[in-house]
Amino acid sequence: MSPRSDPGALSRPDDHIDSPEPSVEASVTQPKLGVVGWLRFAWRQLTSMRTALLLLLLLAIAAVPGSLVPQRSSDPNGVTQYFADNPNLAPVLDGFQMFDVYTSAWFSAVYLLLFVSLIGCIIPRTKHHFDALRARPPRTPARLARLAGYTERALPETETPDAAIDRAAADLKRAGYRVERYELRGEPSVSAERGYLRETGNLVFHSALLGVLVTVAIGGGFGFAGQRVVVEGQSFVNTLAAYDSFNPGRFFDDATLDPYKLELTDLDAVYETQNQEALGQPVDFTATVEITARDADEAVEGEVKVNHPLRAHGTDVYLLGNGYAPTITVENAEGEVVFTDAIPFLPQDANLTSIGVVKVPDGMPEQLGMIGFLYPTQTTLDSGAYASTYPDLVYPVLTLNVYAGDLGIDGGTPTSVYTLDPSTMEQLTGGDTGVDSIELMPGETQDLPNGLGTVTFEDATPEGLPNAADGDYSHSVDRFASFDIHRDPSQGWVLVFAILIIAGLLVSLFIPRRRMWVKAAKRADGTVVLEYAGLARGEDPGLDDAVGSFADRHGGAAPHVGSEASESAGDPAKPTT
Repeated sequence: MSPRSDPGALSRPDDHIDSPEPSVEASVTQPKLGVVGWLRFAWRQLTSMRTALLLLLLLAIAAVPGSLVPQRSSDPNGVTQYFADNPNLAPVLDGFQMFDVYTSAWFSAVYLLLFVSLIGCIIPRTKHHFDALRARPPRTPARLARLAGYTERALPETETPDAAIDRAAADLKRAGYRVERYELRGEPSVSAERGYLRETGNLVFHSALLGVLVTVAIGGGFGFAGQRVVVEGQSFVNTLAAYDSFNPGRFFDDATLDPYKLELTDLDAVYETQNQEALGQPVDFTATVEITARDADEAVEGEVKVNHPLRAHGTDVYLLGNGYAPTITVENAEGEVVFTDAIPFLPQDANLTSIGVVKVPDGMPEQLGMIGFLYPTQTTLDSGAYASTYPDLVYPVLTLNVYAGDLGIDGGTPTSVYTLDPSTMEQLTGGDTGVDSIELMPGETQDLPNGLGTVTFEDATPEGLPNAADGDYSHSVDRFASFDIHRDPSQGWVLVFAILIIAGLLVSLFIPRRRMWVKAAKRADGTVVLEYAGLARGEDPGLDDAVGSFADRHGGAAPHVGSEASESAGDPAKPTT
């Protein structure tokens, strides 16, 4: 039985036609984007503000590995030590460019994407903002009661509607608003807007961020970073050949180096002595230097502290590290001095137990190499091994293990001054030789094995001070400082852009963008009231108070009391007449 023949069934019109069943052919199909469409879609996604913020966060995360492992650009010795301490992990990290984070392919990719994203975001927004600044404030809405902060005031009896609106326009203009007069159906009004400085600050923030990226790239291209170890009393000249390691920018020209001379006159270290729980912890390091400019007769004294670099001739001199540099003299069997120098010993722990290498290539029957350990305050552990219990020179002891053979320096292959390969040499003291290691205190001399000569640990105490012979070792060993000399021609611009970033951010956060309207509205009974309302772009918790405050100043503190007006003002859904 059909539904139509069943009196109890729901009836349909006689002319009703059922829709056909949906099929694959009848389904909605989206148009194909094509190559150009996909490129346009990708460009819009890349240049969106959300993507720019995501890339900025990703750039900050990508920079984290640079602070976890040493970088070749700033600490090449640390990278070498990392490879020595982690022979299995270091090659893996090096494969991911973890020791060159800031020049790596993946970091550069994020950097360039952020650069492109900011450009694509800033340019259209700047054009839109420029057009908005030249545009007239929008027309007054017909129903102000639906807007935020709506309030009414009675029109003063001594003032016409046009005069009241003119006065409101003048007051709003003095308050920093851009104003425009309108009139609709005989009701004069003024439209005012302010806060475009908020968008200006936003654009300044992003433009300055882009400026930082550009200037950092330029500064990295034309700048350099070099490291040099300098012992007290010694100096180095700011030339390319004088650096222990040097990392130039892509566009660096060594002709731009200013060859000034830097001499380390004193390195003062202060350690904690009062707090027993932090005994021996470093409190302060101060490197006193003298800078002599080219063609200058007098040197200028300066100080370099940790996190307080010295500015000299366009470069910044940073104090990276320090340690002891014992002066060691070697004489052959005939009493001739074949080696004497202050050797920087690299610290191995917080108490400055240090290790160093002495290489004597000439003047002996065979080349000599010595691996030395310096203990600033020597003590003997229960195992019989030596250790240092305090980083300052209280009881300094130097031990030397002597090797004879080929130092591996005659073949022209560069080798580190801080390492010695004993695989091709014969060990003469220490270890399994049965001969005790040589032990020296400042000012002492001992014979080398096999009648090769003598070795002396020189007392470096300056004249006029108590020396090792008097039992005072506080100045008996020279110290060295590891300096990082850095030049970045974009530093000033980076500072300017950083200030603009902060200023733009503060402006965009604390300046509200709002619109305000004042209209002389006619009621059905022929009376005229002044209506006030506002509108904010984004969050503006002070908008209602701002509208009310302006209404009190312009129209008076007493609100208009009218049943119809009050009801419509209390119910935003009811428009006013």
